[in-house]
Amino acid sequence: MRNPRRAALAGAALGAVALAACGAPGGDGDGRRTVTYWLWDANQQPAYQECADDFEAANPGYDIVIEQRGWDHYWTALALGFVAESAPDVFTDHLSTFPEWVSRGLLLPLDEYVERDGVPLDRYEPGLAELWVGQDGRRYGLPKDWDTVGIFYNREMLAEAGVDEAELAELTWNPDDGGTFEDLVARLTVDAHGVRGDEPGFDRNDVAVHGLWLEMDGGFNHGQTQYSIYAAANGWQATDVNPWGERFNFDDPALLEAVDWWRGLIDKGYMPPLAAQEGVQSSDQLAAGTAAMATNGSWMIGTFHGYEGLDVGIAPTPTGPTGERASMFNGLADSIHAGTDDPEAAWRWVSYLASPACQRVVAEHRVVFPAITEAWELAREAFAADGIDVEPFTRQVTEGTTFLFPITQHAADVAAIMAPAFEAVLSGAPLSTLERANEEVNALFRTG
Repeated sequence: MRNPRRAALAGAALGAVALAACGAPGGDGDGRRTVTYWLWDANQQPAYQECADDFEAANPGYDIVIEQRGWDHYWTALALGFVAESAPDVFTDHLSTFPEWVSRGLLLPLDEYVERDGVPLDRYEPGLAELWVGQDGRRYGLPKDWDTVGIFYNREMLAEAGVDEAELAELTWNPDDGGTFEDLVARLTVDAHGVRGDEPGFDRNDVAVHGLWLEMDGGFNHGQTQYSIYAAANGWQATDVNPWGERFNFDDPALLEAVDWWRGLIDKGYMPPLAAQEGVQSSDQLAAGTAAMATNGSWMIGTFHGYEGLDVGIAPTPTGPTGERASMFNGLADSIHAGTDDPEAAWRWVSYLASPACQRVVAEHRVVFPAITEAWELAREAFAADGIDVEPFTRQVTEGTTFLFPITQHAADVAAIMAPAFEAVLSGAPLSTLERANEEVNALFRTG
């Protein structure tokens, strides 16, 4: 998963982190070189274990120790590890956290290694490598994968509603009446008496199947899998510039209109109330038959397709008033802890993780889209071989309808302010709640 919301939980621990003073365990007494590597996605661990096995076979004397920690605990454990001198040598990094790590001197710059070993940065999907260059102009990670957002839907429910799947590729949205996208959400919503949301007599207070499910664990502060796909298609940009913006635009009418429409789905009974979604995965709801559609990220492809008896399809996000569809574009990287005892060994592992050899292995496991263009195309073929059409995700990249995940300082503080503000608005608070929160967020950049 890519849920930066809970990265804010690491904020308190970060306050005690020393600037690159910690040393992680490195070489063993018998001369072997051990590199510890953390990641959060259990679905990807088998692929990276295969990469580790291949790396060890090609590099006698090296041991790669992989530890997987769930997203909810990953960032707090990492921050505490920096304090306790138990942080890993190498770890999977996220764009929402790396500015903080850099400002505290916790990441090792990779420029000298990249130049020395001639790593061809142009082999990665355009734009990915540049995301990991800090404000100081130095590079702090090598790309590992990327993701976009789409719509997962229950094929059986579409058929029961008399909806042709081909229609989903042509959906439109606007903040006034929701366009054909809202028409579809209404059609797929069914109350306890079997009346659909677009039929007379629909009871919005007694809904059996919601047309659209909202998963809370998507990061309300940036809305990656939630409101951002509508707001961006309405002309919204999260920050004044990206990366390294210093002013957020949560008060932009383009966003406020989109959020007002979005929360209106709850009032109409088409989307469940916020309280009903706490700790509940959208994939579980599609499998249980209590939701017909859910917006989510490409990293969830395997999860949605892993339920026995659930026939799931994927559609692209709807086209908005800008004339284009929109999806946030996020890329992960592997970074090296500045306090590692063996930076050369850590670099050797990171460079292998970012190599065609490893990323082809990741592609074959068909969980995510690797950063190297050749490799993500192999992943697309691997998904297709299993009957999964991932074109709704990849077309956002090939058609140029993506926008960057906001990369700024103060990410944890922004999340701590905006997440509860969005939750309040979804629970009925006025839209001015977001405007006031936006003022508080922007004050962070004025005070440093």
